[in-house]
Amino acid sequence: MQPSAQINVSDVIDNSRIGGFQLGLFILCGLCLIMDGFDVQAIGFVAPALSQDWKISGAILGSVLTAALVGVLFGSILLSMLADKVGRRPVLIGACLFFSVITLLTGTVQTVPQLLAIRFIAGLALGSIMPNALALVGEYSPPRVRVSAMVIIGTGFTLGAVVGGLVSFWLIPNFGWRSVFFFGGAVPLVIGVFMFFLLPESLQYLALHRKSPEKLAKWLRRVDPSVNVTPQTQFIVREQREKGVPMVKLFQEGRAPGTILLWIVYFMNLLNLYFLSSWLPTVVTPLVKAAGVSGSYALLVGTTLQVGGVIGAVVLGWFVSRFGFVPVLTTCFLVGCVNIALIGQPGLSLAMLFVVVFLAGLGVVGGQSAVNALAATLYPTDLRSSGIGAGLGVGRSGSIVGPQLAGILIGLHWTSHQLFLAAAVPALISALVMIAMRWVIKPHTAAGAPSEVLVH
Repeated sequence: MQPSAQINVSDVIDNSRIGGFQLGLFILCGLCLIMDGFDVQAIGFVAPALSQDWKISGAILGSVLTAALVGVLFGSILLSMLADKVGRRPVLIGACLFFSVITLLTGTVQTVPQLLAIRFIAGLALGSIMPNALALVGEYSPPRVRVSAMVIIGTGFTLGAVVGGLVSFWLIPNFGWRSVFFFGGAVPLVIGVFMFFLLPESLQYLALHRKSPEKLAKWLRRVDPSVNVTPQTQFIVREQREKGVPMVKLFQEGRAPGTILLWIVYFMNLLNLYFLSSWLPTVVTPLVKAAGVSGSYALLVGTTLQVGGVIGAVVLGWFVSRFGFVPVLTTCFLVGCVNIALIGQPGLSLAMLFVVVFLAGLGVVGGQSAVNALAATLYPTDLRSSGIGAGLGVGRSGSIVGPQLAGILIGLHWTSHQLFLAAAVPALISALVMIAMRWVIKPHTAAGAPSEVLVH
């Protein structure tokens, strides 16, 4: 290819094949999400052993379960806006290394206040992982596979919860609940080092912000080796740089209806997801023991929820690419609603318990990966991390409410039947909101002709 006076970065990526460079980036982001999911869900898996060891009540346990989620709420919003200003790469690497150290320290705590404080601090870093990892995956993917790539890589978070369940099932009986946090802190430390040397920055971000043209050229040639760049080459993208406060921009230029509806879905679905992830092993332990098997198998019930989420997300990526977000997610949330209501039904056999938990995970946990991909498609480059992060931040308030409310209701002696019937309602609301989304989901275009931004 002859040297070009201008190179459209968006066109190069859109017309590229998925090569080894992009696959390496996808793997790094996926591994980061796996350990993110492991860390966030680990407290739910250690909760039965922790409760027995420290003799803490259901209400206090609810606070322990949600401490990291409070931190994630603030981290999702604040650090995602920071990433749209300073870049995905430094925020993602810094967050990965930081939460790995904090997770290692979690295994040394001796009191409930210490545990609450350190889980909150860990949550601040964890909140920035998902928005930036998904933004990078989407920005390095051609349009024909973009949604599928984001949904599949997004399942890393759920897969991490599966790994957390399996690892906890083995570690806790043999080494105690603290060993789960030692494992969960050591692995991301290694991943963070690899990311420091191998993870690229978003090419669209570099072009929009007129930063590091040498690195932009180097990484662009990794995407398409035929690109010929000279010192005089100008890089352009099909977007204009967004100025002002990112959070405010989410409600401007016709984005407000989509943002509000997206936030409702985030809130309701994450309320459900974290209620189930945090409390399911604890709530079903008596049911498992009544079936004549060890109470530790309740961890496998919680793991089954996440397995359903992984399989569901992979399948959803294919369906969304062909039928769109609205019909697929509406169906997903309805499936989740029905099966959540069935979990607490009296007389449910152990085998059927695993089946309905799997289907609930397919709908709620798997559906969340598609919701994250939906958020990434609604916003342009300069608002993408902020858009995903703000949605996750609002959703985290639901993830805090869910476990806390469940702890209160358990303290009021609600039966499992009543608990899961109540938990089915948010899934129904999510389905109804997705139907309303059909009028707002469309490719975002700024007023006027697309603007080309130069960097050279």
